[in-house]
Amino acid sequence: MAAGKTSEGRGLFVTLEGIDGCGKTTQAARLATALEAVGCDVVRLREPGGTSISEKIRGLLLDASNAEMCPECELLLYEASRAQLVRQVIEPALERGAMVVCDRFFDSTLAYQEAARGLSSKTVRAANALGSCGVTPDRTVVLDIDPVVAFSRATEGGVDRLEAEGLAFQNRVRTGYLRLAEEEPSRVRLVDAAGTPDEVYGALVASLVDVLPVSLFPEVEHHGRR
Repeated sequence: MAAGKTSEGRGLFVTLEGIDGCGKTTQAARLATALEAVGCDVVRLREPGGTSISEKIRGLLLDASNAEMCPECELLLYEASRAQLVRQVIEPALERGAMVVCDRFFDSTLAYQEAARGLSSKTVRAANALGSCGVTPDRTVVLDIDPVVAFSRATEGGVDRLEAEGLAFQNRVRTGYLRLAEEEPSRVRLVDAAGTPDEVYGALVASLVDVLPVSLFPEVEHHGRR
């Protein structure tokens, strides 16, 4: 079996999740770079975004001047961005056997729009089914960290529309992620993001060894696999 492919030849889909400021963007970039270095075909993405249409929707969602946006509008915009990304980029990449590393996917919607906004589980999960076009990550890694620490990091250079909701909002988001990890332990793995970047990366790799061989990550040996 080729690195980064399932036994059926389909690519692997890995997503990184967590509250704002948890470090997932940095770790997603490091993971993608490591996989590329050993010859994997890697597609690195972010949500919302990843296509011209999706990036325009991202602008609407994060614009702090759109404070009047209602939760239902927010939910549908996220799903519209996601559907375009799946059909235009993710599905073709997986079909050709690529490794897709995405910074957020539908689990963010469960944490932010269901747990933090209070939209009904039935509504959010039905919307996720439509927006994801039936695509589910093979492994989701949640980087867990104290919301006080993460919020301080995330807001150093100002706030976007969601960060402007404040620390209480981020606490609710974290609760949503912790519940998700309990509900889906076979897909979702929790990683302590409070350590050094190297320690967090080592734990991230350890959470992937059952879907990707650790031999793909020789640099981990330099700081120890956790």
